[in-house]
Amino acid sequence: MRIDLMAGAMTAALVAEIRPTPTILVFDSGLGGLTVLEQVRRARPDARYVYAADDAAFPYGRLSETILVARVATVMERLIARHAPDLIVIACNTASTLVLPALRAGFSTPFVGVVPPIKPAAEATRSRRITLLATPGTVARPYTHDLIETYAGDCVVTLVGSPNLAAYAEAELAGHPVDDALLAAEIAPCFVEGEDGRRTDVVCLACTHYPLLLARFQRLAPWEVSWIDPAPAIARRVTQLLGPSRRKPLDDIPPGLTAFTSGVGITASLRRSLDARGVGDVAVEMMPLALQ
Repeated sequence: MRIDLMAGAMTAALVAEIRPTPTILVFDSGLGGLTVLEQVRRARPDARYVYAADDAAFPYGRLSETILVARVATVMERLIARHAPDLIVIACNTASTLVLPALRAGFSTPFVGVVPPIKPAAEATRSRRITLLATPGTVARPYTHDLIETYAGDCVVTLVGSPNLAAYAEAELAGHPVDDALLAAEIAPCFVEGEDGRRTDVVCLACTHYPLLLARFQRLAPWEVSWIDPAPAIARRVTQLLGPSRRKPLDDIPPGLTAFTSGVGITASLRRSLDARGVGDVAVEMMPLALQ
């Protein structure tokens, strides 16, 4: 049975309890969730934001399910105790598909997860040939295959699991972009032309890191396609749960915070990028990953 990753608490009950200036925590293993933060911030510009990057454990795809669930629960417990968020967005496909049930069972704070955007891709395609670009773990996960069977059964779906793009996106934000040739090689399998002449016309970005590279994907693509980013849908779900902005942003709302569990990759370029996204107050709370 597929779990609704974007579900939260009952909307009416939650809206009634929210503070005038809610605190929204956006969580990821690294920096990919900044793409989600950008969309959520547009929807609720009046909120206070905490962006949490568990960079000490990045990338999550290398961890076993048992270790990952325990790790995220431990980090989340500390984040909730420190920041008292009104709502938490798990802006990571790996954590959403594997850890959300445990988080919802263990904490009373409402959670919103990330869903691979198969359904909107199937609605948008004309050629009925779409590609899911994700991490290897998301490509292999039963949840992903269930989505394809449910929403894209009449489409030819190409699954591309990139082992490198998330790290390339992290490097981009840190001011160390990789060469075009490396990016082109990663996205090349997304573009398929069948014997009947039908080409891929929609690519789902099923990792929140990937929209950080979207402008370069568009430039390097061998032909034009629609790129589907799940972040706008997440922002709409947050608005459903918290309600619309109750007031215009005010000068007394403090700048948002970015909290790292390692901070080893913080550069001047990254600090500028965080500042531009409204979470330029940077803190490091060391939480080393214990694999034993």
